[in-house]
Amino acid sequence: MNRIGLVVATVLAALMLASSTVFVVKQTQVGVVYALGEIREVVTEPGLRFKLPPPLQNVVFLDKRIQTLDSPETRPIFTAEKKSLVIDWLVKWRITEPRQFIRNNGTDIRNLESRLSPVVQAAFNEEVTRRTVRGVLSDERDKVMQDVRNRLVAEVKAFGVEIVDVRIKRVDFVADITDSVYRRMQSERQRVANELRSQGSAEGEKIKADADKQREVILAEAYRDAQKVKGEGDARASALYADAFGRDPQFAQFYRSLDAYRASFRNRSDVMVVDPTSEFFKAMRSGGAAATGTGGGNR
Repeated sequence: MNRIGLVVATVLAALMLASSTVFVVKQTQVGVVYALGEIREVVTEPGLRFKLPPPLQNVVFLDKRIQTLDSPETRPIFTAEKKSLVIDWLVKWRITEPRQFIRNNGTDIRNLESRLSPVVQAAFNEEVTRRTVRGVLSDERDKVMQDVRNRLVAEVKAFGVEIVDVRIKRVDFVADITDSVYRRMQSERQRVANELRSQGSAEGEKIKADADKQREVILAEAYRDAQKVKGEGDARASALYADAFGRDPQFAQFYRSLDAYRASFRNRSDVMVVDPTSEFFKAMRSGGAAATGTGGGNR
């Protein structure tokens, strides 16, 4: 039994020793082989590899995929006009020189990011202070990102990394400046609104005046046409009256007397003091036949 146990223990020890001499490098990784604390080999190709057992040799893996570094904090940056802006940015980077990376940053990516962030922020400071607010916001936004990337390419070589891309995520004013800008925008919008209201009111008054003018013209033309028609009717009536009265003068006189009576006694409350023997009551004193020339005496 002791012999069997010894064999099993020997086999297990051999397997453990063999497993410690084998490592697998994934496609997304870089394998760095250490020998007594020194970098012995850098394995960039994926696959199964062999090494000496610990503590003679150890393996550290680095991620060679593209990494993203976001701005850790928002610091105000002054533009060429001394306006304060807050810029949120991101940087895409990846490891290109594993030996250089480990010498300067160790094996923890967070060490690199803590050193890279101030470098990126300084590059943005340099580029933004040379431009206006409008340039940073729109006209030269792409140029700012490109110039920052060009600056970083040379400055991060010592870190053993490559800058793939630089992007501006957000540009905004500092809080107090933002409030001032909003108030100014509100005042501007209010001014435009008041101007539009004034223009609308003036246009409304103009339309109303034009409508009133057209109304007066229409009424004047209608009154003119009515007066013309009325005049023509009065002329026609006068012609008919004249023709009728010309044929029978006594009837004409009697008709005029009736018109005079009608005009004088229009209301029951009207009072007239006249001598009954006057010419005014001649038609009343005479009979209808006498008044119209048909004969007959006073009645």
